[in-house]
Amino acid sequence: MEDCYKILGVKQDATAAEIRRAYRLKAKLLHPDSTGSDETAEEFRKLVKAYEILSDARQRSLFDESFFYKYKSKAYRSTESFDYRTWLLARNDQESRAKLIFFDLLHGREDDAVSEFVEMCKNHSDFRLADWFTREDFMDYGFILSEELVLRGEYYDAFILLEQIIRMEYTFNYFRLFFPEVLDLAKMILKNKLEGSVDDELCLDAWERALELGFGNKDDAFFLHKMAAVYRRMGDERTASICEEEAVKL
Repeated sequence: MEDCYKILGVKQDATAAEIRRAYRLKAKLLHPDSTGSDETAEEFRKLVKAYEILSDARQRSLFDESFFYKYKSKAYRSTESFDYRTWLLARNDQESRAKLIFFDLLHGREDDAVSEFVEMCKNHSDFRLADWFTREDFMDYGFILSEELVLRGEYYDAFILLEQIIRMEYTFNYFRLFFPEVLDLAKMILKNKLEGSVDDELCLDAWERALELGFGNKDDAFFLHKMAAVYRRMGDERTASICEEEAVKL
């Protein structure tokens, strides 16, 4: 039995977020579509298998018990007394709060990460996680955070985060093979989750933003029809008609 952690290049105490990121990074390097060669096919197969095991809580537990039954390494754990999270919590500047969000996200405190992110967005209109991280880290961890936001019903905030990631991808081809996942999550929110979870004004804001993201004519027409219904509900028949006319053109 091969070491799944070694294949993915993560430690045994890696969080689900760290495992997902490691898989995405390695898959981009090993996938036959990226390499243009079949030589990495076996490595890619092992990577996929390792990810399937470690991303499933039950399979991971069984693997840990069978592979590390004699010895569970603790060498990776810090012995320093300095508590980075406590230090971040004591600070109120945006950089520290942004780093606290991703720190919690990567250390099994997803609820805390989501709560802090939502609170910061609510109280600081200029708050942007992207301002405090490298583009790659923001895109990786921002996508994971958006997934956690969706799980907790924070659909508008999840979409705004995904919008930033999508715009970055269009100018910097980073996700590549996994970009369809980003687009699919954003469209799922816009089509199935947003309406009813936030007020009409925020729905309109999200659908208007979506029209600038290049999803395609069919999706854009869908958003325009949604917007028309909201404008009509608000008593703005003129704007509703304009939206419907644009949808028909598409």
